[in-house]
Amino acid sequence: GVRDVLFLYEENRCSMTYMYEYPEYLKIKLPKKTARRYPVYELYLYGEGNYAEENKNLFLTGIPVLFLPGNAGSYKQVRSLGSIALRKAEDVDFKYHFNFFSVNFNEELVALYGGSLQRQTKFVHECIKVILKLYRDREFAPTSVAIVGHSMGGLVARALLTLKNFKPELINLLITQATPHVAPVMPLDKYLTDFYTAVNNHWILKAQDLRNLTTLSVAGGFRDYQVRSGLAFLPRLSQHDSALSVVSSAVPRAWASTDHLSIVWCKELILATIRAFFDLIDENTRQITEDPKKRMSILNHHFVRHPAKIFEENPEPFTELTGAFTWITVKASKWTYSSYNDSDGKFFTFPLASHRKSYSHVYCENSMLDTSSWIYGCMNSSSSMCLEATDLSWKAELLPTTKVVILQLQDYPSLSHIVIQALPIVGNKYTLDCEFFKEDSRTVQLPVTHLFSFGLSSSKILLNSTGLLYNVQLQHFNQIYQAFKIYIESHCHSLKERKPNVYRLHIPWSHEDSITVAKVPSFTEISAKLHTAQPQNDNRVPELHIYSSSDCQYEVSKADLFYSYCSYILVFQIIRFHAGTLPVYVVSNILLTYGGQLSTLISTGQCSDFSLELVRTAKPYKVEPFISIVVFLQRFHWFRVIWQSLSLPEVDAAVLSSQDAWFPLVSLILFLFGTGIAYWSGVFFSISLRLFSSLWLTLIRPTVFHKDVKLITPRRLCGVLSLALVSWTTCGAFAIFIIYLQYLFKDSDSSKETSRNSSIHTVKNQSSMDNTSKATQLLSNSTTIAEAVNSLKMHVTILNLFTWIVLLNLPSLIYWLKNLRYNVRLDPDPCRSTAIILVCILEILMNSSTSEVKSSKLLKIAAKVPLPLSVAMLAFGRMHLYKVPHFVTFSFLLHVLCCIV
Repeated sequence: GVRDVLFLYEENRCSMTYMYEYPEYLKIKLPKKTARRYPVYELYLYGEGNYAEENKNLFLTGIPVLFLPGNAGSYKQVRSLGSIALRKAEDVDFKYHFNFFSVNFNEELVALYGGSLQRQTKFVHECIKVILKLYRDREFAPTSVAIVGHSMGGLVARALLTLKNFKPELINLLITQATPHVAPVMPLDKYLTDFYTAVNNHWILKAQDLRNLTTLSVAGGFRDYQVRSGLAFLPRLSQHDSALSVVSSAVPRAWASTDHLSIVWCKELILATIRAFFDLIDENTRQITEDPKKRMSILNHHFVRHPAKIFEENPEPFTELTGAFTWITVKASKWTYSSYNDSDGKFFTFPLASHRKSYSHVYCENSMLDTSSWIYGCMNSSSSMCLEATDLSWKAELLPTTKVVILQLQDYPSLSHIVIQALPIVGNKYTLDCEFFKEDSRTVQLPVTHLFSFGLSSSKILLNSTGLLYNVQLQHFNQIYQAFKIYIESHCHSLKERKPNVYRLHIPWSHEDSITVAKVPSFTEISAKLHTAQPQNDNRVPELHIYSSSDCQYEVSKADLFYSYCSYILVFQIIRFHAGTLPVYVVSNILLTYGGQLSTLISTGQCSDFSLELVRTAKPYKVEPFISIVVFLQRFHWFRVIWQSLSLPEVDAAVLSSQDAWFPLVSLILFLFGTGIAYWSGVFFSISLRLFSSLWLTLIRPTVFHKDVKLITPRRLCGVLSLALVSWTTCGAFAIFIIYLQYLFKDSDSSKETSRNSSIHTVKNQSSMDNTSKATQLLSNSTTIAEAVNSLKMHVTILNLFTWIVLLNLPSLIYWLKNLRYNVRLDPDPCRSTAIILVCILEILMNSSTSEVKSSKLLKIAAKVPLPLSVAMLAFGRMHLYKVPHFVTFSFLLHVLCCIV
């Protein structure tokens, strides 16, 4: 599953963007107050060559666009947009041009640490005010700024509207690239999840105030394994229609999936963005148009459905068909025309009266990919010529090798003729095709096996094609966990040269189509997977559109065998959608094992081995049924009232179920994955500990292993206070990491000492078997060694749990180290209070032994608590990873109390 997510996707079809002149970044001087408040952040203006030289005096006359980089992103990523916009401005002799600004966020890891997101948002607000001041007193001074945000930069841009003193009219256009709008990829701290909640709630509650802001979200598709496309879809709001979400594989003239970084330099995608920017310019104000409807129609033109024509806001309803063209009447239901070096233009007219009774649709395609009009509708029923007609070219759709039009005849009752224009082209060859057809004859159904059927089945359809278009409906294909392969094999009667076939997987409820171009004849494999599930009350069916050759035969089959189905569907999609929750399941398994070891300590007086206890204790039926029952009961109002009265948060599985991203089988499989990872991580951890202790004790050889009888000594108390001070004054994760290393070294010493004492005992036992005077001493040594082994097993499990706490807090430690030269104290710190508690607990635990625990009155409670904690962890920690250390800390606290009481 991991291999499929990381490596098995379509090849990179993006072209690299190149600069024709050396890129330069002019630093914009910020007000002293702003620079003092945000010393880490900077604002730059992009330029190249002469354009950069002219802008050094900051006499700007263009349209301002602000680029916001994402997680660990560089302000220099603006160069692809800026360079192509500059070339486009040169094409129009700088009648219009754009000034691209970029913010330097110091490459902060905001996807992993949310404490700086609010600070970044406020800085962007200051930057917008500085940018607009640069245009003061200009003839066409802008009043707003367009923003392009990559990754988390797009979320920061959306968060601007949550600021109390922010004026919404300062932004009129927002384009986000691979931005996880729905939820964080890894919810590692509370600040990150709270930031998301505040932004998304504001956009839902204040939807009416956002009508003047046009938002476009572009997702990367399956190549982007860092941010899956489902997270990049903006929330569907019924109150306004000024938001648009698309996947890059569906963008016209791009048709390519992008990874998380290439989306900022993918030439095909950047060209579509810049073309949209120039079409958005209002000729009167020389700024981006203030009309939100026009902005949306332009974005739909370039990012959803491109008619292969230059955008026009209000195209002429009628067009005069003039020129020295020959008029030819075509009465056949199927027609093909090829032109090569034809100096005479032609008009082909298709009378509709004779076709309306027999056919429901007309389909036409043109292989000449220019922007001129080529198909018209005529309302003059008395003549074979048509002097005035409706331009139907706006109904066309651009595909990689052709432009096509599909018209339903009953939608055009006033039309008497369809007119196809064949332009005189010298030196180029192009083909025109038209056919009338009945929709039923070109629509076939391919059933998709349901997720729970696990059928050993495959479906096959044979298309004896004499037509140009087929629609294959994929029945019951509506869930994100359904995935399969579609194979299309084409056979042709003759070996003549043909244009390539186009296969489009069309998802009607979201703009996530994927297009495959294949030679003829060929064998083509298409992966059918969804980014978003079918919404409720939406009965539309996904379709495979086959734009075919008329004299070829097509065989469409769907692979759905058991191995392919189980591994590819469940594993691939579960890893893709829920890999971020795996740490919760791993820690839950280890916590159950930890509770099992405490239980065996009660029953046998011995601590069982980690691997054996994991196999015995970590069972999914202990935790999964309770969560499934709660999710089921939350459908009922009375249960929700009781749940809320107890002030309990909503179960994460219920939230995921409402997003159609969850069902019980997923949790079961993830739990089994967690068991496997916990088992092998335990094995790896034990082996590593043995090797590390051997190396450590080889370098440092203590003569005697000292063990303090008291758990709390003045020296340890000073250590605790010192680490608590470190946590309070610097970074909590740093203090956790120090105590982790201290515990690791302590455990290594215990491991080596236990092994050494065991060897000594064996030698003594062999040399003094007949010496009765030493029998008591040998028994005492044997008991001491057994106790040491028990203690070591318990310490290894505790250290294994603590390792995952360190890993979950590692992002804030990395963030703190990276920004250490600016500020010694991490503020805000997501784990400061947790760190202080853990330091106190672990200082005692690392010096404890099982002999102290066995006699405790609280041991039975401590042994039973890990099970409910595991259930709570899976219930509330899947979408809130930062809660996991809290559950583990509580279990450790009970262990400490067992050592004392």
